[in-house]
Amino acid sequence: MSIIDTRTPDPKRLISGATGDWEVVIGMEVHAQVTSQSKLFSGASTSFGAEPNNNVSLIDAAMPGMLPVINAECVRQAVRTGLGLNAQINLRSVFDRKNYFYPDLPQGYQISQFKAPIVGEGKITVSIGPDSRGQFEDVEIGIERLHLEQDAGKSIHDQHPTMSFVDLNRAGVALMEIVSKPDLRSSDEARAYLTKLRTIVRYLGTCDGNMDEGSMRADVNVSVRRPGETFGTRCEIKNVNSIRFVGQAIEYEARRQIAILEDGGTIDQETRLFDAAKGETRSMRSKEEAHDYRYFPDPDLLPLEFDQAFVDALAADLPELPDDKKNRLIKDMGLSAYDASILVTEKAIADYFEAVAKGRDGKMAANWVINDLLGALNKASLAIEQAPVAPEQLGGIIDLISEGSISGKIAKDVFEIVWNEGGVPADIVESRGMKQVTDIGAIEKAVDGIIAANPDKVEQARAKPTLAGWFVGQVIRATGGKANPQAVNELVKAKLGLEE
Repeated sequence: MSIIDTRTPDPKRLISGATGDWEVVIGMEVHAQVTSQSKLFSGASTSFGAEPNNNVSLIDAAMPGMLPVINAECVRQAVRTGLGLNAQINLRSVFDRKNYFYPDLPQGYQISQFKAPIVGEGKITVSIGPDSRGQFEDVEIGIERLHLEQDAGKSIHDQHPTMSFVDLNRAGVALMEIVSKPDLRSSDEARAYLTKLRTIVRYLGTCDGNMDEGSMRADVNVSVRRPGETFGTRCEIKNVNSIRFVGQAIEYEARRQIAILEDGGTIDQETRLFDAAKGETRSMRSKEEAHDYRYFPDPDLLPLEFDQAFVDALAADLPELPDDKKNRLIKDMGLSAYDASILVTEKAIADYFEAVAKGRDGKMAANWVINDLLGALNKASLAIEQAPVAPEQLGGIIDLISEGSISGKIAKDVFEIVWNEGGVPADIVESRGMKQVTDIGAIEKAVDGIIAANPDKVEQARAKPTLAGWFVGQVIRATGGKANPQAVNELVKAKLGLEE
């Protein structure tokens, strides 16, 4: 099958070599473990962290006479993922046997899909940026296919000096292999693509996306070429298990290939591994082609067939996906594209934000969630689900600001108290005497005191009105941060004769 390159070379994404510019071309094969209670063709558990070889059925162990039976939930999850990728759902698909030496797959072959996958072509849009002007660039990445296949087990080589151990808990677990078209042109695009893909499957609940547990991993195909030329020879970097490592692997591999080509060499098509400790790729084996696997339809499994009504029912029950949620937050709440993009990266963050923003100013809620809450969570290495401040508590702080009970500065102190000690924000403000001073008489007295004590500053401020801010700061400091900033600002200007 010939692949048509539809992207015009972008000067911003070109890599400078010793002999001119180069373009990197990237395609990704992402293996996403299907969220289901049991494996693709057996009833064995898929729970993570079980004792070795505890989640193994007779089918997984390839005992004679054991026949695979398709897990209907895995089929539903694959179709739902395809719908989330705006992809063609194939009402008829075929399972094939992929023949290869699998030391950790007892049957000696993998049940996969080759010519007739369950999901065909689709597309997702990723946002790259922001750039120096705060602008984002949307890039459409094509999806070639999504097919179902069974995972292999795990070989363990560091437990004994002369033997390897095999854990078959993962053998037979359902995987969705999501294959992109070679539409990616930079490590930034690749990271954004993988991030977006993980976000989509998490919103759908079809994969938990936990790369550190191996439930999502990426094979990255990298080649380089002169701008406008045909595709170069690609190398596949296997089993990259973090978004950050994907970016590092691409950067290194592109530079490695450019150096070889500029020295007059050629690129060998091969499979490589990424060494995260050294930040480099290394050769693993020569790259296999499809014919090397000797695919043929699995004789133990009939073609998988379902009707359009099955697909339509699943489509009708899909949750709101990231792009739709982002557009709604921008349109209905007046958020910037940047803020909305951050808030929809994880469904749990978006849900938290919407709980805070309900009935309140959306922009203020976004600022508090992004800057204060997420900042504190990042510093404490906590996930949103572990946040010590509940949505109703953060909403209570915002309410106190909106009604003028506390200033923004006091609000940050209240947030810190709630974070460390818990409690109801309104009660904290009342019991600790943190309420904002709005009594004009009290504020005027503080302003008069600061002006009387600083006659030299008064003359300077009258000559240079911007220095009035110094008086405002001194008054707020003198009142323990409790004075209403707007009232202070108006009084200072009036007393200094700076009113417009």
